Amino acid sequence: MDKKKKTRVELRKNRSKPPRPNSWTRGFQDHGYVDEATANDERVRAKGDLSRYRTIIQDGAPSGTDQEMPAVGSDGCQLGRVIKVFGLQSVVEGVDGVTYRCAVRGLLKSLMTDERSIVTTGDRVWFKADGNGEGMIERVEPRHGVLTRESRGREHVLVSNVDQLVIVVSLVEPDLKPHLIDRYLATATMGQLAPIICLNKADRVESWRMQSLIGAYSQLGIPALLTSAVTGQGLERLRAMLSDRATVFSGQSGVGKSSVLNAIQPELSLRVRTVSDVNQKGRHTTTTAELIKLTFGGWVVDTPGVRQLGLWDIIPEEVEGFFPEFRPYVALCGFPDCTHTHEDRCAVKVAVDRRQIGVRRYHSYIGLFNGTRDE
Repeated sequence: MDKKKKTRVELRKNRSKPPRPNSWTRGFQDHGYVDEATANDERVRAKGDLSRYRTIIQDGAPSGTDQEMPAVGSDGCQLGRVIKVFGLQSVVEGVDGVTYRCAVRGLLKSLMTDERSIVTTGDRVWFKADGNGEGMIERVEPRHGVLTRESRGREHVLVSNVDQLVIVVSLVEPDLKPHLIDRYLATATMGQLAPIICLNKADRVESWRMQSLIGAYSQLGIPALLTSAVTGQGLERLRAMLSDRATVFSGQSGVGKSSVLNAIQPELSLRVRTVSDVNQKGRHTTTTAELIKLTFGGWVVDTPGVRQLGLWDIIPEEVEGFFPEFRPYVALCGFPDCTHTHEDRCAVKVAVDRRQIGVRRYHSYIGLFNGTRDE
C-alpha cells in the first residue's frame, strides 16, 4: 500500500480576501451596530496568514520531487503529456495516443508559485478523462530541461522536459544580435539544455564573414550551423541533431524558426510571415508553444518569437558561471570576490586584453552583470 502524507501548502495571496456583500455597510447602520464599532485605530482581520494555507495529501515521494503537488488516485487517472496550452485549456496526449482537452484542477491554480502558469507545454501530468474528449489535470510531475524567462516579475516557463535548445538567429532582417545569443546560452545553462546555434538566412550573406563567430562558439563546444530554408544549406546536419531528441526552437520574431521547421519536415505547414519593411522587425506568426512529433523520430517545439529575453531569478555573482572561458582565470584574480568589471589585478580583464577571451563575449558578460544588478 502506498504511503500517503499530509502537507500544508501556501495558496496565492491574490485570492486571500473574498468580496464582501455590497449592502454590508448599509446593513451595519440599519441594525444599530454603530455603537459597537471598533476604534478608528483598530483593525478587524480574518485569520491572517493561516487562512492562505491548506492541507493536501501527497504521495510518499522521495526527496527532490515537487513537494506541493497533491497525490492522485489510481482510479480513473492516467499519465499524459501536455502538447499545447491556450488560455485556461491544455491539450494533453495520453499514453494511448488520444488527445484530450483539459482544464486544471482549482487547487493547482491556487498553489503559491512564482510561475505565470502552473501548466506549460511539455509537462507530464496526471489527468482524469470524462469520456467525451475532455479531462481535468490533477497533478504536474517534476520537470527537467526547461526554457524559462522573466515576464513582469514572474517566471514564464515556455516549455519543459526537453533535451536541447536551438537558438535561431537571422543574419539579416532582422540583423544578427550576438549578445542575444549569449543571453540564450545563459538561459540554456540554467535550464540544463544542450544549446545549438542556428545562423539562418545564410543564402543572403557571404559565409566567410561568419567563420570567426562560428569558431568562437565552436571553441566553447557549442555547435553553430549556417542554415537556409531557401537553399537547404545546413538542414541535413540539423535534422540529424534533432533525431530522437526533444528540442525547442526559440528566437526573435522573423528569424525563420517556422520556415526552417517547414523545410525539415514539409508536412508541418507552419504559418510564416515576412519581416516588416518599416522597422525590420519580425511579425508574430506562432502564437503558442506546441509540441510536434517528427516523422524521423523525436519531438520539436516551435515557440512564439521574443522581443527581449530576461533571465529569471539570478544574481550578479552567478553571471560568471555562464561564461566557461572565464574559469581558467577566475582563481587568478587579485580579489576572491572580483566581479571582473572595475577591479585592478583582474585576471579575466587581462585575458580579454590579450585576446584570450573574446571582447564581444566580455561585453555580453558586462551587459548581463549590470542588467541583473538592476533587476
